[in-house]
Amino acid sequence: MNIEDIYKKFDKIGCLTFATIDKGTPQTRIAHLFAYDHEGLYFRTMITKPFYEQLSKTKKASICGMYPKTSVSYNWEGMPYFPPGYTIRATGNVREIPFDVLKEKSVADEMFLLGVKDIEKYPAMTTFCLYEAWGEVYDFDYEMEHRSHKLLREGFSFGGALIPFRGVRITDACISCGKCQAGCSFKAISQHEGKFVIDHTRCDACGDCYMVCPAGAIEIVAGDPNS
Repeated sequence: MNIEDIYKKFDKIGCLTFATIDKGTPQTRIAHLFAYDHEGLYFRTMITKPFYEQLSKTKKASICGMYPKTSVSYNWEGMPYFPPGYTIRATGNVREIPFDVLKEKSVADEMFLLGVKDIEKYPAMTTFCLYEAWGEVYDFDYEMEHRSHKLLREGFSFGGALIPFRGVRITDACISCGKCQAGCSFKAISQHEGKFVIDHTRCDACGDCYMVCPAGAIEIVAGDPNS
């Protein structure tokens, strides 16, 4: 995915959850992106808000959202039902953009005019750019209404960030018993050359394979950038 694709996925949602850290404690609020270019994704806040202070101190942020519906409904069995859609998240480094730079960008791309007009109207407003980040689009169809499997996950990065692997994988301790594949409702496990492997674009890391493996061959991985 390129940065335009990423922006359009976020923009389709509109209002997003922005997370920061304040003295070691997570903080969230609702905001939105208003522009993008080759340097990153842009959003605004006011210098009088805690959001600004946290961004300025840590220079980090995480964004996420869900489409098309965030409310939960239930099926005839009383289980949660989500219509097919996607979630998207991005985590990385931010920097503040001076107003004169924002005005220069608005000359080349009218998308940035919104930011200029807003700051002219509200002088305490300022702009930040998420310039180095990694993330994921988590495309779900849990009832398999439109395809033969529940998930399609696609990682992305920009600005030089690496995509860390987080999930489960099958190690060489696999004894090829097939219990993991039989227990995977996401259809993420297949057999190759006698061993079972996980397709991580379909895997939810739900843990079913981990629980049934008699050989302890399922490894939990958290944050390996080389996988």
